[in-house]
Amino acid sequence: MSIPLRALFFRRTSAPVAITVVFEREIYQVRLRRHPRARRYTLRIHSTTREVVLSMPPRGSVKQATEFAQKHGAWIAARLQRLPRAAPFGHGTVLPLRGVDHRIEHRHSARGTVWTEIGEAGEPLLCVAGAAPHVPRRVRDYLKREAKAELETASKRAAAALGVTLKRVSIRDQSSRWGSCSTTGVLSYSWRLILAPPFVLDYLAAHEAAHLVEMNHSRAFWRQVERICPDMDRAKAWLDVHGTGLHRFGMPDKAR
Repeated sequence: MSIPLRALFFRRTSAPVAITVVFEREIYQVRLRRHPRARRYTLRIHSTTREVVLSMPPRGSVKQATEFAQKHGAWIAARLQRLPRAAPFGHGTVLPLRGVDHRIEHRHSARGTVWTEIGEAGEPLLCVAGAAPHVPRRVRDYLKREAKAELETASKRAAAALGVTLKRVSIRDQSSRWGSCSTTGVLSYSWRLILAPPFVLDYLAAHEAAHLVEMNHSRAFWRQVERICPDMDRAKAWLDVHGTGLHRFGMPDKAR
């Protein structure tokens, strides 16, 4: 079987992974996602990441996708404006630590890494030493360490109350759920739980530890959680109201 010479030099052009939408002099990035079962173009905005995603049919064209997105520029702008604004980790940013607001104070000439203290006006501070470009990473690393310590303690306490043994606790930057439990006994959590009040963190630890008894969300499972976590309903209500907002902390201010 012979191959035409021109086929040897033909290279299929790949579709762009993102397009831009302009609305009222603002530019919005829209990620394209070709879905095998999609029959029409649809737009979705992920509230945790502020990412705009356009799903398109398998045979859809980038030209039609761009026209569709541009037509809905007002919708994109309105939805993004309703989301909590990004709060990058930098000097002056106020973030909740264990549910208590702390203002980040960069002290470039100080020794050390990250620590908390009370300011002259009685304001809780999260102090960060070192050069300015390192502040976001140092704050994030500090929060992850604090989350790991708190969640390990809370998880072991919950597991002991349930009479089970956990293998280990890992910390991740999960955006779709606050925690998970593997069949091997590994409990994984979002480090952002350190931003919530302690009773919320304790509830998530009880929730995941209870999966070591009941690997489901049956009535038996919820009875186990409630037995060791009397603040369960209060914590669930707090997450329903404030949970999404926790994802804005540490997010670069480039929503548009």
